[in-house]
Amino acid sequence: MEINLNMYQTLAAAVAVFFLGGFLKTKIKLLRKYCIPAPVIGGTIFSILNCILYTRGIWTYTQDTVMQNWCMMLFFTSIGYMASVHLIRKGGLLVIKMALLVGILIIMQNLIGISLSRFFGENPLMGLADGSIPLVGGHGTSGSFGPVLESMGLSDATTIAFAAATFGLVAGSFIGGPIGELLIRRFRLTSSEGKVIDASLPGGKMGPHPETENDEDAAANYLNMDNFMYAFGQLLLAMGIGTYVSQFFIDIGLVFPGYIGAMIVAAVIRNIAEGTGLYGIYQKESEVLGGMCLNIFISCALMSLKLWQLADLAVPLIITLLIQTVVMALFAYFVIFRVMGGNYEAAVMASGTCGFGMGATPNAIANMNAMCERFGPAHTAYFVIPLIGAFVVDFLNASILMIFMNLLK
Repeated sequence: MEINLNMYQTLAAAVAVFFLGGFLKTKIKLLRKYCIPAPVIGGTIFSILNCILYTRGIWTYTQDTVMQNWCMMLFFTSIGYMASVHLIRKGGLLVIKMALLVGILIIMQNLIGISLSRFFGENPLMGLADGSIPLVGGHGTSGSFGPVLESMGLSDATTIAFAAATFGLVAGSFIGGPIGELLIRRFRLTSSEGKVIDASLPGGKMGPHPETENDEDAAANYLNMDNFMYAFGQLLLAMGIGTYVSQFFIDIGLVFPGYIGAMIVAAVIRNIAEGTGLYGIYQKESEVLGGMCLNIFISCALMSLKLWQLADLAVPLIITLLIQTVVMALFAYFVIFRVMGGNYEAAVMASGTCGFGMGATPNAIANMNAMCERFGPAHTAYFVIPLIGAFVVDFLNASILMIFMNLLK
């Protein structure tokens, strides 16, 4: 039986997969504990089912990719829109130091991946597919850079990257808490404030600073259709103009994914608004639009995976990911902690870095929540880590990946 979905049917299937993942996440505690996103849950189940049906000769499945690519473009454009120079400067020296450390981590993950790929006799591009693309980048970056690596000659790159990203989500959550607790107990660190538990959060966990939460709630009250239209319009402008930027770099011989140009233009649009006040900034609306598109994009991308193609790469992939996990733990313990101050806040940041260094920002927040629930507040960590995760890491990762891809082409 041959299943071939058109654009509208693909979108409907992606939403159904997302709903399935969301339902299972509410019912299964383990999925909530490790912050596994709903589209990853549903999409992984679909890809496993697709693998079983295909290998048994029951069906072949294909889907339209138009809206998948469009959603990917808008999501990364929204990431570019969040790259606020003002906010990064406001964070001061700690944000700059953390950004530099994350840059070093990205380079290390790619060098480890490339070295082990060569050791196993595989295409060195596989080192990017199980390096910073899935680990620091997560599923969103995996789905976007995977096709680029495939066009450069690495078959099954998207499948490899998604498998590694799923492993990273769990591994980052698994090592973050123990690393932070070990640092606190070894160096006898304490919070500068008393232990305060916010009973309004699930499980009584610590959340961001109460003033931040109130500000976010107040901002949410002002979301309206006009604001969404202006935000959507700015993102669409960046996407359109960004195609010319990307094409320019492609024409001069560089490997340059199309959405990078849109990210650059979106960052310019955002920072011109901050510097001149000529037009509005719609960050919350852009985050919502980008998040919606990310859910659809990941659902579509996971639905199209061909898991049966991973059989020959299972051993090198597993060994590489285990080594990446050990390196992440050591980097957090010996480098992040010391460079960021060697105090309680630094220990919480080390735990959080394990979360987004192997998975995603929600994993980082979950790690820090678990730490602060037991040992007390860490307000500086709650400012630095989300700021890096939301505004810096994806832009930095994409820039460094561009250099590696052009060196390996």
